[in-house]
Amino acid sequence: MTSFDTSPQLNVWRALLALAVVFVMLATTGWTALSSHRGATPLQASLSSWEHGRIHGRSLPDPDASPGRLTRFFASLTAQERTHLAHRYPLAVGNMNGAPVALRYRANRLALTEQRKVELGRMHDSRLSPVGQQDAGRRMHRYQSLLQKGRQILAFDPEGSGRVAEVLGDLQRAERVSVVVPGVDTDLLTFQKTNRPYSAPVGMAKSLYAAEQAASPTTRTAVIAWADYTAPAGLGIDSATAMRAAEGSLRLNAMLRGLPGKAPVSLFCHSYGSVVCGIAAPGLPRRVADIAVAASPGMRVENASHLRTTAQVWAMRDATDWVQDVPYLELGGLGHGADPVSAAFGARVLSARGAKGHAGYFEPGTESVRNFAEIGVGAYRSVHCAREENVCREGLSGASMAGRA
Repeated sequence: MTSFDTSPQLNVWRALLALAVVFVMLATTGWTALSSHRGATPLQASLSSWEHGRIHGRSLPDPDASPGRLTRFFASLTAQERTHLAHRYPLAVGNMNGAPVALRYRANRLALTEQRKVELGRMHDSRLSPVGQQDAGRRMHRYQSLLQKGRQILAFDPEGSGRVAEVLGDLQRAERVSVVVPGVDTDLLTFQKTNRPYSAPVGMAKSLYAAEQAASPTTRTAVIAWADYTAPAGLGIDSATAMRAAEGSLRLNAMLRGLPGKAPVSLFCHSYGSVVCGIAAPGLPRRVADIAVAASPGMRVENASHLRTTAQVWAMRDATDWVQDVPYLELGGLGHGADPVSAAFGARVLSARGAKGHAGYFEPGTESVRNFAEIGVGAYRSVHCAREENVCREGLSGASMAGRA
């Protein structure tokens, strides 16, 4: 008998070994006895319930309908009816692009309250390992933080590593809207940090919001900390490919199309977030006036014109940022294309003075965050270019750009 004759047995052993590895991984994370992957996720369950719901004897609209269709549906309801739907289907309404933003905030507060109760129970569940109970405690504290008075949660999904988006300012009345799109290692637990706060989405958004208010106190601005996609974990294969970015780009465009009003929007994309923005670029709504990338490993194109967007493209990189050593190419799906700060790429290159490394671009007082703020309020003539000739400002007028909405 040759060695090939034993392949069925070898395949069985390999399958058993794989299952053993999975079992060990689950055990170390505390999910062997109680798994959140059993059956539908909380968001899926809420959406399924919505799909079977009725109001005034009629079926509710498809939750994946266009934002315009959903906006018209909610506008046709009374305040009491909208509140009823938020209470009955909190996760569905809280993540529904096109639903009124105030209603989404309310729905997500209800969903967070419910998930906080779930994690409180898991913290003391004897079926979980100590690691699993600790994980439950961290999640419970994150939900408790997101429930603090005044926080405006635009999206929330507790499944897996979690997704969330938060709004600073009055999104409904904003004259300019900024969206922070973060990179790797972004999830529910890293959405906000005590140490190095400006390397996390909430800190980034807070710093940008404060800088925009300083740059133009009379301009009503809103900033969205958008961590509503599944980002790669660490610098592994996921971060070297576009799979996560492609999924994130769909979610980003869906969110943008569901924003209220007509105010110009500026995207501020950090690290792997710039890959998300690059893939999203061809489908961006015309109200998106700017795509500004920092610490970018590439945008999946060789030239800014290949992004096929009407948005103005900006780029910056600090001299101490390790990302400059990443090979700027794309080969067989690995890598993300040309360097956005290179002259050949064609972006308007901004100064990042003071950023100090890969995660310092939103630190208060840096020229990088001041430049972002000037873009965010449409004051394009006030930005500081990376090069002395100030070519990044050529042909730009804040007044004319602001009228693109």
